[in-house]
This record gives sequence, C-alpha cells and structure tokens, in this order.
Amino acid sequence: MARLKEKYLALKPQLQEQLGIKNPMEIPAFEKIVISVGTGFAMKDNKLIQNIQDTISAIAGQHASVVEAKKSVAGFKVREGMPVGVRVTLRGAKMYEFLDRLVAIALPRVKDFRGVPRNGFDGRGNYNFGLDEQLIFPEVNYDSIMQIHGMNITVVTTTQSDKEAFALLEAMGMPFTKERTNG
Repeated sequence: MARLKEKYLALKPQLQEQLGIKNPMEIPAFEKIVISVGTGFAMKDNKLIQNIQDTISAIAGQHASVVEAKKSVAGFKVREGMPVGVRVTLRGAKMYEFLDRLVAIALPRVKDFRGVPRNGFDGRGNYNFGLDEQLIFPEVNYDSIMQIHGMNITVVTTTQSDKEAFALLEAMGMPFTKERTNG
C-alpha cells in the first residue's frame, strides 16, 4: 500500500472530528489527479509532442495521452485533429504515489519555493495549481528534454466544500503558502 494512503487512513478519524462530520462516508477523500500540459507552442513538431508525452508518462508512472483539437480555430491557427495537449489521469495507488512524490520530493526542489497558492480551489472541492518546469521531478532525465515546459495539476476530491478539501490536503502534507497578516 502507498505510504500516503496509509497516512490518509490513519488521519480519517481526525479529519472527521475536525470537520464535524457525522457520517464516515462523507469524509473527504482523493478521487483522481489529472496532470496536463498545453502544447500550443509545439503543434507542428511531432518529435516535441512525443518528448512531452514521454516526460509526463515518466513523471506519472502511467502512459499519457495526446489531446487533439475538437474544433478548428482560425485565430490560433488550430485545425481540427491537431495535437494541443498531453494529459494523464491517475487514480488509486498511482495517484497516492504521485502525490507522495510531489509533496515530499518535487515541490521542495522548486527554486525559491514558498508553498503552493491557497487560492487554487474551484468552489467544488477541487484544487488546481501549476508548475513552471518538469525538471523538479527526479524521474526526468535532463539530457532527454527538448524544451522546458510547465504543467497543470488538478487534485479532485470527493467533497463539494473548499474548506474540507483544504483540510484534507493540509493534513496530507501539501505545503500551502503562509497566510499574510497585515501589520
């Protein structure tokens, strides 16, 4: 079992008491994590798209898929069927393993890291944040990178409340920025 899943199972009673939840089925949990990269800068370069796909697959530990444009948009010089992104959805054990690596290894390697922003919640209990480069992950081979790119990470929880999702992520060790006090 993943280390973070064991931690979550141990923290469930504490979360239930902290949030004042009566039904144990309502305790917030992780549903999935989606890692995505917009590749608009590489639409015509298939080798670069393949390199990005390989990099995201290595980071996630699961095969990433290329997202193609559904409609043509003349203003962006996009045709239907052109590759516009790469994404992977993690669930179960791989989700917990990725979150563990993200919190314990990758985020501390970010230059001048002060924490992930607190305002990434969407109002429905999901948390989004972006990373500027893929090199913070130890799985990435620096020599095989063709271009440095960022990525968006979405953590989807079973709760509909941002407060409960924040409590879950904070209990699991997500390093949020410190709140500023005036004065």
